[in-house]
Amino acid sequence: TNGKGSTASYIASSLYEAGYKVGLFTSPFLARFNERISINGVDIPDGRLANITKRVKEKIEIMLEEGYEHPTTFEIVTTIAFVYFKEELVDYVILEVGLGGRSDSTTVIESSLASVITTIDYDHIDVLGDTLGKIAYEKAGIIKENGMVISYPQHKEALEVLERVALEKQAKLFTCPMDKIKIKSLDEFGAVFDFEFKGKVYENMEISLLGEYQIYNAALAMYTLLLLKEKGYISITDKEIRDGLKKTRWKGRLEIINRNPTFLIDGAHNLQGATNLAKSIKLFKYNKLILGLGILKDKDVEHMVEILAPLADEVVITEVNMPRKMEGYALQEIVNKYNKNTIVEKNIKKAIDKTLELACEGDLIVFAGSLYLIGDVRRIIAKGK
Repeated sequence: TNGKGSTASYIASSLYEAGYKVGLFTSPFLARFNERISINGVDIPDGRLANITKRVKEKIEIMLEEGYEHPTTFEIVTTIAFVYFKEELVDYVILEVGLGGRSDSTTVIESSLASVITTIDYDHIDVLGDTLGKIAYEKAGIIKENGMVISYPQHKEALEVLERVALEKQAKLFTCPMDKIKIKSLDEFGAVFDFEFKGKVYENMEISLLGEYQIYNAALAMYTLLLLKEKGYISITDKEIRDGLKKTRWKGRLEIINRNPTFLIDGAHNLQGATNLAKSIKLFKYNKLILGLGILKDKDVEHMVEILAPLADEVVITEVNMPRKMEGYALQEIVNKYNKNTIVEKNIKKAIDKTLELACEGDLIVFAGSLYLIGDVRRIIAKGK
């Protein structure tokens, strides 16, 4: 549910450090569409994107002539990525599932070296189901026959489903031993931790991504890499894993885009994301917290607001630039239950200006609530520099 992108990025970065050519497919993008398809950290060039898209479009026209349904946008994008990675002769491909797993277009691949499942929680319940068991069943769609499955430790209800599906597919399920992590330091600049794998302690692993949950995502990536190495699927040294984790960057997840005042953006767009953000805010030293908030109306808005709004001294409410946006004054009504210091500024640029106007040097500005929102915030701030 959360952590897919950063876990994928940790794995890709480490394999790149080991000298491999690595394709990474993620979603959604923050600033440019090209971000979704990259090789060794470099986004697909415009020319290649246009050329492959044109060829895919020609195939779609043949499909339609033959009576097939028009593929979805995500199916088209996945196809473009596959063509690019194939033509570029990459050594490994890291695929981030778009939604769920069972019916996601990324699962069209027949086999994988590893299927990695991050934390399972409530999100997209209208599509994936309203219980952790139902959601886990959809996520378990990425498990392959006789494959290897590496999972974050899940709630009992979700874990039972993963175990059942793994058994049906004769796949081997490994659960990352998060109890083998020892956190050494955690602050607004990253974290240092030890991780034990089969009796060997990897000391002082550093990550630059912020938030306690990123330690767990990094450990999950590390556990995956070490299992792949043990099985002879990859050749990687301890130093390459160490460098890969430290050099990993992931836009829009607890990302500081300015200092004085500290300006933080975070893609928290569901309950678990909001909870992680609330915990991570405590890592920062600040005088006053100004929260910029915009949420889509099909999210668990009430509970997200209940977690985030009380932390702020002032809340600037804006609207996500999407048809599914929650209208500013409707969101203000909910926020006012938990924090009366609210201002509605529907235009995102004006909302940013308002937070900067309210903030002094030692303050913290946080924009959150939607990945689409922070993509726009990031672009506007970059343009203004």
